[in-house]
Amino acid sequence: MNEESRATDAPLPSRRFEGRDDFRQLVRDALACAAREGWREIVLSDPDFEDWPLGERGVAESLQAWSHGGRKMVLLARSYDGVLRHHARFVQWRRQWSHIITPLACAGADRLDLPSALWSPAWVLERRNVDRSSGYCGSEPERRVLLRESLNEWLLKATPAFPATTLGL
Repeated sequence: MNEESRATDAPLPSRRFEGRDDFRQLVRDALACAAREGWREIVLSDPDFEDWPLGERGVAESLQAWSHGGRKMVLLARSYDGVLRHHARFVQWRRQWSHIITPLACAGADRLDLPSALWSPAWVLERRNVDRSSGYCGSEPERRVLLRESLNEWLLKATPAFPATTLGL
């Protein structure tokens, strides 16, 4: 087993994180874990997802492996313009799996108020400071419940967005 696969197979941490590289690696590891463990639901929330690693080949492979058999994903953003500009692989994957993905937007939300987070029933990651890419991650039940409650409040305000295809005349 090589060093890279050992790191990917390790349990997800419960800790504070700091910096863009640390944040991006935690997202990669979480999506690989979701595929490996078969998480049934994932919520991804961010004002624009521009600095998430969604366009990377490894992330696309993790999402492809995860997306089979009764899975569902909710996406929440202010705007998906950054996703369309920076994450071509993710956009392609989203088209293929549109039946399991619910993309929503809160266009009027303040960039600093909308959560930047990954939620699952097993583990969560929340960036408290988007500019510094710092926050907390972990599997503690209270952390998962509090983040889900916060996300649910935003989801109630959100409207459908980021269509799988755009039809032109």
